[in-house]
Amino acid sequence: MWDEADLVPLSALQHWIYCPRQCGLIYLERVWAENRFTAEGRLLHEKAHEAGYETRGQVRIARGLSLRSEAHGLVGVADVVEFHRADGHWLAFPVEYKRGRSKDHAADRAQLCAQALCLEEMLGQHIAAGALFYGQSRRRQDVDFDAALRGQTIATIAQVRAMLRLGRTPPPPNDKRCPQCSLRQACLPAICGTGLGSAAWLARKISRALEEP
Repeated sequence: MWDEADLVPLSALQHWIYCPRQCGLIYLERVWAENRFTAEGRLLHEKAHEAGYETRGQVRIARGLSLRSEAHGLVGVADVVEFHRADGHWLAFPVEYKRGRSKDHAADRAQLCAQALCLEEMLGQHIAAGALFYGQSRRRQDVDFDAALRGQTIATIAQVRAMLRLGRTPPPPNDKRCPQCSLRQACLPAICGTGLGSAAWLARKISRALEEP
């Protein structure tokens, strides 16, 4: 049984993979600021959570479903979970809504995979795939929860938990991600940067945290 303080929010995984400092500002320092992109994303999630439950033929749809995993120490809310009827069983298929378009990095896929880990534990079934719905393209992108993505997701959970236990926000990257970040004014990447690269800093801190009993 995890202490509540050690539970990792599902959404933190996406922030960590995109930018560890952004994750620290939000989940350690409780800093938040809106811009056009975050506002669009918030409205899309609010819309996804509307309507509760419905049935469409052989598919049942649950919106805003609370998720939790004791095995991985996760907690959060799924935008949409579809339950597809197959061979007399209802198989879960999580769907996460994002405002933009498909990305090269795995931030969105890892967040979705973490939802599947929770659902597998809660429902006692294997979940092979889910989908990401991108508001800009208005298209779904299917995501297979293969061994590589599961491994990356579990590793990211450990990294976020190590940061939360350390209680220290990672340094800013000060790179091409910064100009469009809503937290730029709080982050001050050009001022707060350190001589130690963020990857090296994170590796050192996480290594020390994981070595602690």
